[in-house]
Amino acid sequence: MAEGNSSRVTEFILLGLSDTRELQVLFFTLFLLAYAMVLLGNLLIIVTVRTDPKLSSPMYFLLCNLSFIDICCTSVTAPRMLVDLLSQRKAIVFEGCIVQLFFLHFVGSSEMFLLTMMAYDRYTAICKPLHYTAIMNRWACWVLVSSCWAGGFLHSITQTLLTIQLPFCGPNMIDNYFCDVPPVIRLACTDIYITEWLMASNSGLISLGCFLVLVTSYMLILVTIRGRLTEGHWKALSTCASHMMVVTLFFVPCIFTYLRPFSAFPFDKYVCVIYTIFSPVMNPLIYTLRNNEVKESMWRLWKRCRV
Repeated sequence: MAEGNSSRVTEFILLGLSDTRELQVLFFTLFLLAYAMVLLGNLLIIVTVRTDPKLSSPMYFLLCNLSFIDICCTSVTAPRMLVDLLSQRKAIVFEGCIVQLFFLHFVGSSEMFLLTMMAYDRYTAICKPLHYTAIMNRWACWVLVSSCWAGGFLHSITQTLLTIQLPFCGPNMIDNYFCDVPPVIRLACTDIYITEWLMASNSGLISLGCFLVLVTSYMLILVTIRGRLTEGHWKALSTCASHMMVVTLFFVPCIFTYLRPFSAFPFDKYVCVIYTIFSPVMNPLIYTLRNNEVKESMWRLWKRCRV
């Protein structure tokens, strides 16, 4: 801590997931494998979509962007966590903590908005097939993706500004493996009641609002196609089911974490693992194993690489 008229925290200590050496080694192995799967799986999706002209529909354009965001989201937390699992002292400077917090919310909220846009894409394709190409043209897709990034930036900069204006002059132990808004602002040496509710209403309502829009879009799809399920509709429903698996895995932990006052629970940091590590792992698995077009494109890519 720096001493002067008042002390100010210059670094935070991350307590991580466990202080037991055997568990740290186990976590390191599991999370290194998960991070490698995130990088390789999502990079494979990006390369496949970008190199195969048959995957030029808006759905695959959005999927390609989702894979890129997943790589960014996991890379904000995973490398630091892997290093800390093998380190004796898990310290992060104040500025580094704020930067991590900013990028976590930037890419995390951008992913929420993008998943919502993907649900809108499926709704348009299934419920308004005659107008689909006019509504989801290339220009509209770029506008939607740009809006997701812009919305993510506005959300993140708000969270960051609310955090850095707080005084930190006392405890510096963060009971987590990365810097996030709830555990960080609990360390502020002032009354955070108003700030707490402002942040909860921001992150929490965004998470809940996007999730409700997603659920509503799937309900509208089911209502629209009930009683007239063709082969094409079954294929679309399979895509929606995959999408809903990702959505549930990502949104439910976020809603639990952010849509409440930031009181601490012992299992909070384990809930964070779901949406920072395992949800990005599931995306390439779900979208490849349940999508014949992607699997066929990957096989063609593999055969071209072997030649």
